[in-house]
Order: sequence, then structure tokens, then C-alpha cells
Amino acid sequence: MKNRSLPLILAASLLVAASAAHAAYPEKTLRIIVPYPPGGNIDITARTIAPGLTEALGQQVVIDNRGGAGGTIGAELGAKSAPDGYTLLLGSTGTLSTAPPLYPRLNYDPIKDFATTSLLSNVPLVLEMHPSIPARSVKELITLAKSRPGKITMGTPGAGTTNHLAAELFQSATGTRFIHIPYKGSGPGLIDLIGGQIDIYFDQLSASIGFIQAGKLRALAVTTAKRAAAMPELPTIAESGIPGFDASTWTGIVLPAATPRDIVMKVHAALIKTLRTKATRDSFTRLGAETLESTPEEFARFLREDLAKWTKVVRDAGIKLE
Repeated sequence: MKNRSLPLILAASLLVAASAAHAAYPEKTLRIIVPYPPGGNIDITARTIAPGLTEALGQQVVIDNRGGAGGTIGAELGAKSAPDGYTLLLGSTGTLSTAPPLYPRLNYDPIKDFATTSLLSNVPLVLEMHPSIPARSVKELITLAKSRPGKITMGTPGAGTTNHLAAELFQSATGTRFIHIPYKGSGPGLIDLIGGQIDIYFDQLSASIGFIQAGKLRALAVTTAKRAAAMPELPTIAESGIPGFDASTWTGIVLPAATPRDIVMKVHAALIKTLRTKATRDSFTRLGAETLESTPEEFARFLREDLAKWTKVVRDAGIKLE
């Protein structure tokens, strides 16, 4: 009888130990993987919420930039990290909604490999250009592009990103064709755009708004269905003669799928607390971002629907990446 009871006693002891460990979480520094280089919208979003998370969780939260392959390298790293709650991934449209249909050999599944916490923000993309380009509206850009087929250079933060997909849809809808120059993140592309090495750029408004307001870049329109509150004077692309055009970048925190539920909920609670602070909301507003909140279940449902939407867009547009 004693021998039979031993496995049960051991199992119970392990369960108690695991529960105690979860209760003490977090006990060390956490990291947020940003699957892009410093300077872009996703990086800015992570750095906006990190101080609040540090305060809410009682442990330092650091940013770990892992750029490359349109964000998929960092996203894969997040999916395969230890499910202990100490590695968070700042997911977004580009890595969780558009990458799966674009990359047939993707080494992670956005639905199966991640535990969702809360959505964070929604940011419009902006069609912008170097001030030397002789176009001051979307219509003028279309006319210019058609008069110079294959001559105008177009930067994006990487092949397969939301920015790239929005740009491809723009070309398809307008009958234009630009020379695509993919960068390893928003920051490097913006540097070249400001320097005049490329002509136009599709970027998150949060990453570019400062340069636009300083006159270093000329913005033509935002890609969302509604105008951006941060720059209400900018028309939408739909208003500029391309009805129905709508593209934006959402962000949200996810963890490896096997992360214990109680840890997921602790991270979720810390995120909600951070998002509800005036400092965080004001920071997002200045960046042209809309603050979002959701339960893990709402985030998961949103992700499934957004993935289905972009899968159809990619299929209908015939866009393929290797």
C-alpha cells in the first residue's frame, strides 16, 4: 500500500511546488521580444508599455530586438521560448496575420503556438515621400508613377510586412508599379527616405509622425478607413479616390502556448493596468495610435478573424514570398 501511495504523494508534492512557483511569479527580469530593429512602430509600442509593466509586475521588463525576415525570425523565437512567462512577444498584424499566408515555410502557427493576453494598439499606416518628389496628393502620385513606370522607388520595413502588403494593394488598385526596396525594419528605411535615397514609403504613423511634423517628410494619406486623430488634416486613401482601401497595424502581447494560465492572466492584468494609465494613453495618442484592450479570448477570436481576412487578401492579390 505504501509503495502504491508514493507516486501520488510525489505528484501532489510537484503540483504544490509548481503552484507555489506560479504564485511567486515574476521573480526575475522579463523580456519583450520585438521582431524588428529599433526605431519602428512595434519597437516604439514595446518601449511605451515597458515602464508600466515594470511597475505593475515588480520586475524589470527589457526590450529584445530580433529583426529579420519580415519579423518572422523574432516571432519564431517567441513561439519556441520557454513557457515560463519570462519571454513575451509583441505580436502584430505583420507577424501573426499576414506572414502565415505569405510564407509557406513558416516555422510557427499564430493560432496554435501562442497564448494571447490583450491587444494593445491600432496604428494607421501613412503614405509618405521625400519632399523633393513632385506630388502633393495621392492622385498626383498616381499620375507621376504612371508617367515613370518602374522608376519610383518604394521602401517598406520588410518583405511580407503589413506595410509591404498595403503597398502591393495600393499598386494593384491604382495600376501603378514601384520598385520595392525592403528594409530590415522601419528605422533604416526612414533614414534612407529622409536622406533621399528612396522616394516613397508606407510606414506606421507612430514611427513617422515626428518627421512629418518637422517637414522632413511629406505625408499624402493614411491607409485606414477613418482619418487619424493625431493628424486629422490627412485624408484617407479611400477618400483620395480608391474606395474601400483599409489597412492598419494592430499590436498585442502573446506568450508561448504552453505558458500556465495563471501566469498568462498575471501578464494580462499588468497590461490592462498599464494601458489604463494616463501616461501610456497620452503616449499612444501622441504617436497617432488608438489604445485597445481585450480579454485573452477576445484577442484569440480577433486573431483568427484577422488571419482569415489577410489570407484571402494575399490569395486574391496573388502575392507570394519565399
